[in-house]
Amino acid sequence: MIILSAEEIREWDQFTIRHEPIASIDLMERAASKCVEWLEEKGYTDNKFSIFCGKGNNGGDGLAIGRMLSEKNYQVSIYILDPMDIGVGHKGTEDFQINLARLHQVLDGEIHFIQSGEDFHEPGKDEIIIDALFGSGLNRGIDGLTAKLVEHINNSGCEIISIDIPTGLFVDRSSKGNIIIKATHTLSFQCYKPAFLVAENAEYVGEAHLLDIGLHNDFLKQINSRFELLDDSIIHSIYKPRNRFSHKGDFGHALLIAGSYGKMGAAVLSAKACLRSGVGLLTCHIPKCGYEILQTAVPEAMILTDFNSSFITKIEEDISKHTSIGIGPGIGTASETKAMLTDFLHNYKSPVVLDADALNIIATDKKLLKLIPPGSILTPHPKEFERLFGETANDFDRILLATQKSKELNVIIILKGHYTFIAAPDGHGYFNSTGNAGMATAGSGDVLTGILTGLLAQNYSSVETAILAVYLHGLAGDIAAKELSMEALIAGDIINKLGPAFLHNEQV
Repeated sequence: MIILSAEEIREWDQFTIRHEPIASIDLMERAASKCVEWLEEKGYTDNKFSIFCGKGNNGGDGLAIGRMLSEKNYQVSIYILDPMDIGVGHKGTEDFQINLARLHQVLDGEIHFIQSGEDFHEPGKDEIIIDALFGSGLNRGIDGLTAKLVEHINNSGCEIISIDIPTGLFVDRSSKGNIIIKATHTLSFQCYKPAFLVAENAEYVGEAHLLDIGLHNDFLKQINSRFELLDDSIIHSIYKPRNRFSHKGDFGHALLIAGSYGKMGAAVLSAKACLRSGVGLLTCHIPKCGYEILQTAVPEAMILTDFNSSFITKIEEDISKHTSIGIGPGIGTASETKAMLTDFLHNYKSPVVLDADALNIIATDKKLLKLIPPGSILTPHPKEFERLFGETANDFDRILLATQKSKELNVIIILKGHYTFIAAPDGHGYFNSTGNAGMATAGSGDVLTGILTGLLAQNYSSVETAILAVYLHGLAGDIAAKELSMEALIAGDIINKLGPAFLHNEQV
């Protein structure tokens, strides 16, 4: 599913108006009708609605929603922001004016104008507030009476439903420092907006719901959007079903370089996940202290031990025979391990999966970044990303930096989070749609590294590997959380649910 900027969303509206064709006021009517349907489906109709409208097209949506609710005999009050400092009587957009005239015919006594703080009303606790003050067209922070009204609404204790986007929130850049509506639900149209997918906006967006208002599909054929949200259709187009005559040699031989004294659990989790991802063969290079642990916990894996008992110091075998290599889970940052990684990067030229302590070692010597083989996959969480590439002021800047570094280094960067972001060297970015807060648990990243290493061994491209692994990892976590709860979920549960995650994809 594509993710569009504010400008692209406006272009899609205009394309639909020209090519359906449909009048803009009728497209607004369609959007309002979908919102009313959603409100009825969710059982909000026993409540009184207080609808706050600006004088732009977002406000026009609010007026149309209010009229439709009133025509169904629901309790509705309309509050139109009409600040005196921009001139009393400011008419608003043409579609706003049309909807205001229509509204007067059915709800004349419950239309109120807010010109100062004295016009604020105190809503009852069971009221539903609908925010239609400012939508996607907002290009500056709100202030004055508008800011006071937003704070008043936020302090009401009522459930708040924003139309299109919460007032005060920018679509495709950071809104930090802004005064913003804190919505319980956001009813948006047709596609996700970047603002919905970053952690810094979580307290404002609430739960986002996409309503299909029938925007013209031909628009999507002519646009090359930078961002996509991963969904079943994308995954199904990547996934390679097995040939009935396949044998284990067809699915690659992965090498995992993992573990150190006290951190052998990371190696175990990564190895189990690698095998569950479908790899044909797996060899693990570990310190001697982990030999009995890994042979017992993961009997399907072959084991090579370092001559050092506590951490990894040297890879002496022929690594060219492996179709993929993953390095990092639990390896620590000892100077000898750093020397091993440095030597490895000097000599290995095929894509590699780099995670955890491998990234931390590279962060201490930035010259190593230039040695990372093209097509490699890096999996930092936000703090690891910061150590690698520097601090950023907000989530949007971090995504931009990840995109820039992906292109500069010719690597794939998986920036882990709720909507994990995958930056590809061609400038495209992918947000993941699976996963949940229960996966914020020790070892979850080690599991992802194992899945990545296993899929990379199976002749998926590096970008395909990243997309499929992140999606399956999150989906397995969702299946586990549904069965066990988010609180009780541990990393091993994600591994155990990889089978159902694959089955889900096969059934799409």
